[in-house]
Amino acid sequence: MPTIGKAQNSTSENASLSTDDPFIWLEETRSDRALAWVRAENARVDRTLADDPRFAQLQAEALTILDAKDRIPGVGFTPYGLVNFWQDAANPRGLVRVTTLESYRTDAPTWQTILDIDALAKAEGREWVYQGMSCLPPAGTRCMVALSDGGKDATELREFDITTRSFVKGGFVLPESQGGAQWVDENTLLVSRDFGDGTITESQYPFTTREWKRGTPIEEAREIYRGDAKDVSSGAGLLRDAAGTIHGRVARRGVSFFESETYLWHADKWTRLEMPLKASLGGIVDGRILFSTDVEWKNGDQTFPADSIVSADLAAFKADPNGAPKTLVWKPEARQTKRGTAITGDALYVSLLDNVRGRVLRFDFDNGKWASKPIALPQNATVGIAAADDDSGRVMFTSTDFLTPSQLYFSDGESAPTVIKTSPARFDAEGLAISQFEATSKDGARIPYFVVSKKGVTLDGGTPTLLYGYGGFQSSSLPVYSGTIGKLWLEKGGAYVLGNMRGGGEFGPQWHQSAMGANKQRTWDDFIAIGEDVVERGLTSPRRLGIMGGSQGGLLVGTAFTQRPDLFNAAVVQIPLFDMLRLPFIGRGASWVGEYGDPRIPEQRAWIEAYSPYQKLVKGVEFPMPFFWASTADDRTHPSHARKAAARMSANGQPYYYYEDMTGGHSGGVDNAQRAKLQALQYVYLMQRLMD
Repeated sequence: MPTIGKAQNSTSENASLSTDDPFIWLEETRSDRALAWVRAENARVDRTLADDPRFAQLQAEALTILDAKDRIPGVGFTPYGLVNFWQDAANPRGLVRVTTLESYRTDAPTWQTILDIDALAKAEGREWVYQGMSCLPPAGTRCMVALSDGGKDATELREFDITTRSFVKGGFVLPESQGGAQWVDENTLLVSRDFGDGTITESQYPFTTREWKRGTPIEEAREIYRGDAKDVSSGAGLLRDAAGTIHGRVARRGVSFFESETYLWHADKWTRLEMPLKASLGGIVDGRILFSTDVEWKNGDQTFPADSIVSADLAAFKADPNGAPKTLVWKPEARQTKRGTAITGDALYVSLLDNVRGRVLRFDFDNGKWASKPIALPQNATVGIAAADDDSGRVMFTSTDFLTPSQLYFSDGESAPTVIKTSPARFDAEGLAISQFEATSKDGARIPYFVVSKKGVTLDGGTPTLLYGYGGFQSSSLPVYSGTIGKLWLEKGGAYVLGNMRGGGEFGPQWHQSAMGANKQRTWDDFIAIGEDVVERGLTSPRRLGIMGGSQGGLLVGTAFTQRPDLFNAAVVQIPLFDMLRLPFIGRGASWVGEYGDPRIPEQRAWIEAYSPYQKLVKGVEFPMPFFWASTADDRTHPSHARKAAARMSANGQPYYYYEDMTGGHSGGVDNAQRAKLQALQYVYLMQRLMD
């Protein structure tokens, strides 16, 4: 398996991309030289931002919110109760715990601990971060627990018994790797991992799957599926219904990040399903198998529109995978898109966005056709499905917006949802208002965005304003209640702006697909247009306008402040992509060429080179002083993107801040104390740049 982040000289193109970069040594994640540089940068931040008199207060406010014992504990339904993962001051690494529905509905539920991650980390001397568990249905008591060392995406998997609250002695154990494992029965797993000897793709994900029997070496496990090393990732799994019954084996070849070939084991061979590359299987309900498509799907004499949900009779599908008749379940109306789906023991629930406002519909298949009805949830809010029970009709929903604390609703599947939990207010929202506007992008497209500010705010350009964005991978940026944004920014007098640029998923697959590859500059143009619009409206001015984003959003912020350094005075660049000309060679960047293009291909390199922010950091330009932060344990985007950007600005004599969390992975911070520090550093920086 290649070492993440080190220059790989297997191609001449790779060599040519690396020879003129004086900071390529910062791609060596944990070399002595790189870590010495990181520690020096962190010490500088501690001497400056962390020394600001406001830092301690902001950190304490953030930690109080993050550790609050009265926050809503998110749960999942299991046959043995409601399971929750909980972190607070007493349990910084967290507890996996369980309670009953009856107890959960009280103000002070009684919890039983299943697994104490802090105790495990202490006993083993490891920086364990809990990454979930996969359990064998229908009982769900035999599980594979995923543990990450320091927050990396790669995990170690261990067999765990819920009934005894302990790891199984001599049970299944898989060493650290990308990939996962799925239970077939109590003595069999389907395993997709790094097995060595060419079983990892260029994107460093598995592309083979083995059937592993208890008591046998993993090396002897029978390979049941093999994709291709050129795939993003590939693997096989099970086609299971909500009751846990296995109806077949399926495989997926991820030929790009957004495209996959789907196969069913049929007539003793892998049969490719005749469906679009941007379509996928979506579960089983009411004796029907579901499909979801992001593009138009022509099936015989039928045409299903993009973003629709389709179904087929399960028995007919198993008998003739490509010949089974298809029927439409749901299709979007104008400015609608599906956000997610969930299946209970007797129904399908679909969460929608309707002009960036949430709705949920219930679907049942009765008398040979699909019938739907809306779920009674708040209007003009962000609503979604929080949990669904495989064994019954029980389901939970959430509702939130920028200024309304989150609420949790429960329904038994028959009655209307009722509120069972409400989060306390974390900041003073009195006098604040939510507005929605549209900016005109460079090509004339109308781009919506939200503003949270004081009611009747004086439009004199003097309001410190933070513009946040993502704009990629068909991910939607929605109004949600954030105690830390409210307490650390809005309550201090700042305004908050959330952009809905093309590249995201707010208006369906086409909103995303219109800003990919050669057209990715549209996302950057949309974001800049929003910045220009809030200035033109008089809400703020370039002196008082800052931008923030993480991962793809970090790239967004990087393109914005390098293309329009005159428009912003602050830029928080979180765990970013930044050197896009080395995208395939850093972290798991090769998996994202479907979003951006491949710089190894001259035509695609041309459009990437036009915006790659790392190369735009040149001498003689007065950039707004950015604050970069990353994580040493981030094996996804990799900290070298941010490291190299900071080092280049340093060499150019341009001011910047750089901070690297030594653990925490791509999400930043493995516990609330670390997260509170990161929050406080960022908002001190924003106050210095935009309020002082």
